[in-house]
Amino acid sequence: MSRFVYLHGFASGPSSQKARFFRERFAELGMGLEIPDLAEGRFEQLTISGQLAVIERVAHGDPVSLIGSSMGGYLAALYAARHPEVEKLVLLAPAFSFLTRWPEELGEEKMAEWKRTGVLQVFHYGEGREVALGYQLIEDAREFEDYPKFPQPTLIFHGKHDTVVPPGHSITFSQQHAQTTLRLMESDHQLLNVLDDIWMETEKFLFG
Repeated sequence: MSRFVYLHGFASGPSSQKARFFRERFAELGMGLEIPDLAEGRFEQLTISGQLAVIERVAHGDPVSLIGSSMGGYLAALYAARHPEVEKLVLLAPAFSFLTRWPEELGEEKMAEWKRTGVLQVFHYGEGREVALGYQLIEDAREFEDYPKFPQPTLIFHGKHDTVVPPGHSITFSQQHAQTTLRLMESDHQLLNVLDDIWMETEKFLFG
């Protein structure tokens, strides 16, 4: 029996609104959904490698299906590319091209300052406050591809009005992966107004 793991987004956590939504839907089916804290309480030391190691420990080589939001969607794709035992993926506004979007978002000056000081203050939604993030996230992210390649069936939901991760990234990815179904939604990065629609299709995709 496949297990199901939800991967939260950047500066978020296991108690995020979307994580709770999916946990409740799985509970209604009498099923469990595992939602690890990908930062393991050490957000300042966050890396892509470290988060993949958390997923690896949770999945420990079992067949799993992954639901990933934003950075969690990118992590799910990276993990599937390295773990053929992953069965299916549902990606919500996946943060493809993770590394290259940082300079676009922050600007060269702020990136240089982050590199020089080693620390960037970011708002952590899970904690509701500003927290420090180390530059090792960027250095580690250089080891990983913008668009992971893998053969597993994948369903992507992306808001047409997403300004955090523009939907073009998911369009590019789906054009490279024939096994992908892409749904562009009348929503933003959060996708909160379309969660019921997302669940209807996700349930069919995972269990139909």
